[in-house]
Amino acid sequence: MNMAEHKMSVVLATDTYASIRPVIERFRKQTVRDQLEIVFVTPSAQELKPALAYREEFGGMKIVENSVDDLADARAAGVRGATGSYVFIGETHSYPHPRMCEILLQHAGAQWAILMPAMDNANPKSVFSWASFLSDYGRWVDGLPVGVTASVPIYNAAFRRDTLLALGDRLATSIGRGEDLAHAFALAGHQVYFEPAALIDHLNVAPFGHWALQRFVLGMMIGGNRSQDWSLGRRALYFLASPLIPIVLWRRLAPGVRSSFRLKRWPVSIFFWITLGLIVKTWGEAAAYAGFSAKASSKQNHEYELHKLAYSGLNEI
Repeated sequence: MNMAEHKMSVVLATDTYASIRPVIERFRKQTVRDQLEIVFVTPSAQELKPALAYREEFGGMKIVENSVDDLADARAAGVRGATGSYVFIGETHSYPHPRMCEILLQHAGAQWAILMPAMDNANPKSVFSWASFLSDYGRWVDGLPVGVTASVPIYNAAFRRDTLLALGDRLATSIGRGEDLAHAFALAGHQVYFEPAALIDHLNVAPFGHWALQRFVLGMMIGGNRSQDWSLGRRALYFLASPLIPIVLWRRLAPGVRSSFRLKRWPVSIFFWITLGLIVKTWGEAAAYAGFSAKASSKQNHEYELHKLAYSGLNEI
């Protein structure tokens, strides 16, 4: 299979060039950058003008003007504007290793709807960073075996573009809600291929106060999105059952956490902080099921998503 037939588009939604600059620098180091199309999604093309200085280094580069107030909608606009067979949906705080795209493209083809790299922690000195990282990405952590996985990510992965476009009007909603995307892909019989030789570092919120707040608002976002069309009775049922959520989540995370624990050898306290984070996240979900508005949480979560470096305990990456 000729790798050149599977050029990858990289969708990066951002408010400013400063927010995305460290990520651009990582993609400039990709061994197959001439096969990459970089698609910026931003409210103002003028904001991304400095990035155009690197246009000739890539297979292509374009700017899609679109609001980033809703990142799912922004990323959907980027997918529609992309031309690659695969679309890698990136973030302002995820940094690929130099061979990530090359290794993922080696598996490109009709068999795999999603090519998932292994995730590692970009700010590993904080126990709170590790607790967030393993809670959110423990199912794809570095150290797990290669092969087909049932877990469907919604970003930091390369998606076959035709499978995303087949979602039609549900594209933005599905990108914003992991459960919707997983359900749609399962119905279509799509498979996810996990390749741990491809690696990407993810930055996480580190200071305790922001860590706890981020866990809570993330839970509110999940609960609010999941329950927005539910009846009062269903909301009440999920509210009453919410104490079981940390148990369910721990079962999903356990293989990745065990694998990473053997490699990293953290203190045993990491299990306490992961558990506490899951509980705080569940409080957020329960609050949404109880009818509290997630509007303020959405705004705060948006701030963390776009500017996570400012809450990572690092000055630069």
